[in-house]
This record gives sequence, C-alpha cells and structure tokens, in this order.
Amino acid sequence: MRRHDRALDTLNFFLADVRDGLGPYLAIYLLAVRGPDQGWNEATIGMVITLAAGTGLLAQTPAGALIDRTRHKRAVVIAAAVAVTLACVTLPFIGNFYVIAATQSLAGVAGAVFPPALAAITLGIVGPKAFARRVGRNEAFNHAGNAASAALAAGTAILFGPIVVFWIMAALAVASIGAMLLIPAAAIDDDVARGLSHHDAGQAEDEPSAWQTLLTSGPLLVFAGLMACFHLANAAMLPTVGQKLTHIVGKDHATSLIAACIVAAQCVMVPVAMLAGAKADAWGRKPLFLLAFGVLALRGVLYTLSDNPWWLLSVQLLDGVGAGVFGALFPIVIADLTRGTGRFNVSQGAVATAQGIGAAMSASLAGWVVVGAGYGAAFATLGSIAALGFVGYLILMPETRDTTGPSRATTVPPQPQPAAG
Repeated sequence: MRRHDRALDTLNFFLADVRDGLGPYLAIYLLAVRGPDQGWNEATIGMVITLAAGTGLLAQTPAGALIDRTRHKRAVVIAAAVAVTLACVTLPFIGNFYVIAATQSLAGVAGAVFPPALAAITLGIVGPKAFARRVGRNEAFNHAGNAASAALAAGTAILFGPIVVFWIMAALAVASIGAMLLIPAAAIDDDVARGLSHHDAGQAEDEPSAWQTLLTSGPLLVFAGLMACFHLANAAMLPTVGQKLTHIVGKDHATSLIAACIVAAQCVMVPVAMLAGAKADAWGRKPLFLLAFGVLALRGVLYTLSDNPWWLLSVQLLDGVGAGVFGALFPIVIADLTRGTGRFNVSQGAVATAQGIGAAMSASLAGWVVVGAGYGAAFATLGSIAALGFVGYLILMPETRDTTGPSRATTVPPQPQPAAG
C-alpha cells in the first residue's frame, strides 16, 4: 500500500496543471501576445473561456458515467492527458477565434475526466475508511505540483515569454502518463471505486441520468447548486487578476507575476488541503466549506482596495484557503451522499455539471462587468456571489459526516435491480 501511496502522490503532482488546463495563462497570452490589434480583449477572451468551459461542462456527466462503468481507468486518464498535450502545443501556432476555442474545448472535455478518475482510483485503492485522509493528501500533492510548475513558468517566462507555459504543460502531461503507469490496474477495486461496498460489489445496476441522480437526493441537489455558486464566484477571479496585471505592469512581466500569484496560493493550499482531509471526519464537512465560502467573499472585496501588484499577490494567498478546502472536501461530500449506491462517479459528474455551469458563466460575467464598469466592479460582483453562497450553505446544506457507522442510510436511494436473465 505504501508503494501505491507514492504512486498516487506522483500522479497527483504531475497531473496538477494538466487537469486544470491553461487557466489564467490563456487569458494573459491572448491579451498580451494577440491583443486588441488581432481582435482580442477581455470580453472576447471571456467568450473563449466560456465556450471551452461549456464544452467541458457537457462532458462532465458522461465522464463520470464512463469512470463508473470502465475497468480501464488508467487508459482513460492517459488518453485525456494526450488530448491536453495536443491542445497546448498547437495553441502558439494558431490565432483564429474559432480554432482557439476548439482546441480549448478539447482540453475542457479531457479535463472533465481527471477529477472523477482520480477520485475513483483513490477510492478503489484505499477504500472508504481511508478516503477522506487520502483525498487531502491527493490535493496537497496536486497543489505542490501547481506551485512547482508555476514557479518554473515564472522563471522561464522572463526569458522566453508567455509561450513557455504551453511547453511546460505538454511536458507535465507526458510525465503524468508515466506516473499513471506506476499504479497497477490490479490495485484498483473497480466496484469500490464507484461507491459500492464489498458486500454489494459485483452487482449490476442501471446507470441513472445526471438529473435523475440529482433529483433523487435533496442534499445532493442543494450541494450541486452551492458548488455552482462557488465556481461562479471563483472561476474568473484569477484570470481577471491576470488581465489587470497585464494593464498595470505590461505583457513582459504579467506572466511571471501571475505565476507568482499561483505559487503563493498553492503553497498555502498544500497544508490547508492536508488539514482539511485529516480533520474532515473530526470537525465535520460543513464548517470547513463555510470557511471556503467566507474566504472567497473576502478575497473579492480585498481585490477592490488597491491596484498595487504586491497587494494583488498578497490577496491571492487567500485563494489557498478557499481552494484548498474545496479541493479536499468536494469528493468527500459526494462520497458521503452516495455511499453504498454505486453512483459515486456519475454523481460527481452530475454535480460537476452544475458547478461547470457556474464556472462557464463566471468568465463571461467578469469580462462583461470589466468592459462596462471596470475591474473593481467585477471583483465586487464575484465577492457578493460568494457571500450569497456562504448564507446558502449555512441555511440549506446539512452536515454529511457519517456519525452512525455502517448502518447509516444513504441519501440516494438504490435503483431497482434488473430482472435476472
């Protein structure tokens, strides 16, 4: 098991940037290198990000269902990493809006595979009892990988410009393929990986649709709505900071500064994710998620107070708290709500579809507000949405921690079994 732990550590480290795509670097590249002369402004960039996120959104639930069904999870992860590599290495050679949107949409589809696949592989290896702690460790290595790659980008962008980010991304994708092969297929229990207990393992079940999965569980439906709210507030914050820095310090330094922002936040995320995973069973999920919403709202407010690049970098540290908690607890809450049903990964896909709606809307919302009212108004809008999410989680979302042991009833009722023969 210790060997498998090290393999999971390596996989999460190298897959860190690959699973999230180009993120804020895409906005910086299009604004700094392509620029208004080629028809690229904040609103146009926001549309590309929204189109890519929307395509990834459509892939979320099929990706979750695929991970539930397949016994070739390693091959699925490798194929997705190859797709991200192709989307990255081709971007510097194209400039057409529709072609760029298509390549980023391909990356969005591939990116939809990674969260349910990593969660399922982890659950299939360590089982439900060790899942919360192991997910926290996954997220810690994920954030450490993000910090390392961002630090590399910060150092090399000064010498080679924003284009270096694409080559770094491609190299990480190749490394993640090697890391995936370190985990033997036999180490993954495919029935446990979909949320079944050993007692129920091997049972054939009809796969529900995403909406059926959500609508059969009130808490799961509430959680999906709150995750959409979180991503509506959060997804556009860092890209918007990157665009603002491009105007303040110029294109030659914006990539390095945004990389420094990422490094700073990721360094905070590592201990936060480890702590959230280690204490989620003792403290409960709800207090930690409320902390994530509260810090996100505060971050939106603080961004409006100064245009100083070092102030913006300091505020970005708070992203380490919110995102660290979110990354560690998201699959844990889904596992709580689907225990014993065999619906773990399709439910991840269903909730990810809802949160993807929020993320897809976030970039366009921020871009429109920036063009119409300025950066301060955009950050205030995003922070207000996070505050609404805090209130919603406080009032509507129950604590999902298992306090009654194995006999606890699941919140998603099992589907009727198909007739034999």
